Amino acid sequence: MKTNSIKNILLIAGISVLFFSCSTTNQYQRSKNLTDGLYGEAKISDSNLSNEDWQNLFNDPILDSLIADGLRNNLDLQAAVQRVVVAESNFYQSKAQLAPSLSGKAGHTYVKNSEATSPNGPDHYNASQITLQSSWEIDFWGKLNNAKKSAYANYLATDAAHKAVQTRLIANMASVYYNLLALDAKLEITKATVKNSAELVETIKALKESGSVTGAAVVQSEAARYAAEVTIPDIEQQIRENENTLCILLGRTPGKVERGKLEDQQAHELLEIGVPAELLDNRPDVMQAEYSVISAYHMTNSAKAYFYPSVTLTANAGLESLELSDLFDPTSFAANVVDGLVQPIFNKRANKTRLEVAKAQQEEALLNFKSTLLNAGAEVNDALSMYDASIQKIELRNKQLDALEKSVDYTKELLVYGSATYTEVLNAQQSLLNAQLSDVNDQVQQLNAVVSLYRTLGGGWK
Repeated sequence: MKTNSIKNILLIAGISVLFFSCSTTNQYQRSKNLTDGLYGEAKISDSNLSNEDWQNLFNDPILDSLIADGLRNNLDLQAAVQRVVVAESNFYQSKAQLAPSLSGKAGHTYVKNSEATSPNGPDHYNASQITLQSSWEIDFWGKLNNAKKSAYANYLATDAAHKAVQTRLIANMASVYYNLLALDAKLEITKATVKNSAELVETIKALKESGSVTGAAVVQSEAARYAAEVTIPDIEQQIRENENTLCILLGRTPGKVERGKLEDQQAHELLEIGVPAELLDNRPDVMQAEYSVISAYHMTNSAKAYFYPSVTLTANAGLESLELSDLFDPTSFAANVVDGLVQPIFNKRANKTRLEVAKAQQEEALLNFKSTLLNAGAEVNDALSMYDASIQKIELRNKQLDALEKSVDYTKELLVYGSATYTEVLNAQQSLLNAQLSDVNDQVQQLNAVVSLYRTLGGGWK
């Protein structure tokens, strides 16, 4: 078997590699300074909230138990796991493309010739064969290797997407849980207000009997009581809706959800955001976007390689004989090796289109990566700002509540002694109710700010 042709092909291919392979084997390099100023004026620290385990973040064993159930049973998270399995299989498939193919073939042929075409020979013959066939494309230009790298980057992107689903799931469950606690607190405050309003109605009725106030005072106090009471069904409906939302996240049918109380919750104090570079390594959606850039980068390299010659070696070996009884005789062994080099000349624009599409998709992926980074920076700033605002509001709200509680007590006493009107008492009670409900919102805002910052920094998946 001659090998000169193989040597010539390999020599030509080797020389071509020196000129063309650089453009298809370059490695992806992350752009520098991507995170400069990403956090605005936010404080930078070596500590990072995202490094905290979610079990240590919420300080509520009931919430921890619910999150654990959600991570086991949430349907979106399970679907994300299956997408990772698909991406992993695609990667193994692309990796296998670098190896030679091997197939087996067995067959028997019977040919019956006409007497006119074979006057002096046999008019029929049999042929049997058992062969192995192998074909191998030598990946000089990195076409297959870049496709493998692209598939691997896509697998990592899909895995990062799974982590992003887990991070969002933990944050969403905590947020809905805190909203439920807030609604419970609002319901309790409203019922207490209704009770106090009913007592005020009885007080004003007694004052009317003594001639201190008119009937208008009685009906207005009753109207104020019903105005507070009518909000109770809406709050109860919101509680049911939030319970149902939490059940969906838990992967269970709608129903009651066990929970604690708002006053028992403590916001995590570790709010440092960490150095900017860590965001690229912690936040799953940022990781996913960058892996998509890497995948598109290698697909562009692979598309470039289609313009270069392809070198393929094909080999066949097996047993062939005209008689089935002689098939396994050593003399029936046959083999051949074929080498070939194919240079595309006119391919109906397929190669050019492939490269143009790959370049456009690479640029799109890069723009999406930059957009994801900007969005990440904005979300971190928003979460920090929300937390700072809640701290200031809680401090001022406590002073407001203290003043309004005294106002309600004073006006009630003055009403009995005739030094205050019933409208002053009603206004004081309404102001206190509004402030108490706002105080609940402030507490939930602080808790949700911690949850939001934890999510925006990529916590919850490690």
